[in-house]
Amino acid sequence: MSINHETILYVDLKALENNYNYFKKKLKSDTKIIAVVKAYAYGHGDIRIAKKLSELGVHAFWVADFEEGINLRKSGITMPIIVANPGSKSYNEIIKYNLEPIIYNFRLLDIFGENTSAISVHIKFNTGMNRYGFNADEIDLLVSKLEEYSHLKIESICSHLATSNDKSKDAFTQKQFKKFDIICKTFSKKLNITPKKHILNTAGVLRFPKQQKEMVRLGIGLYGIGGDKKLNPIGKLVSNVAQIRTLKKGEKVGYDSFFVAEKEIKIAIIPLGYADGINRKLGDRKGKVLINNASCSIIGKISMDSFMIDISGTNAKEGDLVTIFSKENLVVTIAKNLNTIAYEILATLNRRIKRVYLN
Repeated sequence: MSINHETILYVDLKALENNYNYFKKKLKSDTKIIAVVKAYAYGHGDIRIAKKLSELGVHAFWVADFEEGINLRKSGITMPIIVANPGSKSYNEIIKYNLEPIIYNFRLLDIFGENTSAISVHIKFNTGMNRYGFNADEIDLLVSKLEEYSHLKIESICSHLATSNDKSKDAFTQKQFKKFDIICKTFSKKLNITPKKHILNTAGVLRFPKQQKEMVRLGIGLYGIGGDKKLNPIGKLVSNVAQIRTLKKGEKVGYDSFFVAEKEIKIAIIPLGYADGINRKLGDRKGKVLINNASCSIIGKISMDSFMIDISGTNAKEGDLVTIFSKENLVVTIAKNLNTIAYEILATLNRRIKRVYLN
């Protein structure tokens, strides 16, 4: 463990294991888990996360692009790696590193189909999210082309839920389930194949376990976020107090002199800023951090590499540990204060932040 970095994201691999096992108990014994490790494993560090999940028995990994997949392969990951958006120029790398592209339109299908190398692929259908995927009325042409491109091995067919975490929109989610079932039956019958299927994400597994197919995709839930109190956040972001100063009434601090002390206060400067992923909207007392179990408000405007907090009434001193988020100061709460989601907070953490892995 490094002691040379003052800002560290601690990643609890035991908590990751507990979250994984919690989901396993909700699934049938033969349901396979695809672990989503895109965006640097939601900011936690893809290689160490993937290696731990490999030990736990995950079936495959889901990444955003081929470069993320190559990074995992070079680190020694041997499990299937599914590339959500392979792009139109990645064919050689996909083949070289034995990656498995998601095929979601005819342009990609022709790119991979017109090359004769045997390759495992996954076919994605649009069931209502209206993002990536073939539409149901394109099945006949899709089947015709796949019959021509017989060297493409269809490992699975999948779709993406749009509102699985929103109870008020369950009727729409049920429509997606129904549409996906129809598509799967039609597609499989026309091609005379029985590929694996997956549509459930974290919220889907937690709320609609009966809809699990042969596979499920787990992302944010593995990292301890997902609206279930039995999930444990695996990340803890800490820094320290770099400097303390006292502001007299009327004194200003930070860029644009945005904050003006209404009375004498004591402030601390923290060496962490928006370049590290600390959203500027957390300034002006919209965000809080913990020092010695005391909640302290962020004041003024957040700088690129630092921010200031009000430590009046605390016993904080220079060098003290500052917790930006943890089990006690949840990243979900921070996200709500920003009117965003925990995904964004985690995925935008700069890689210059030292990651230290526990357990």
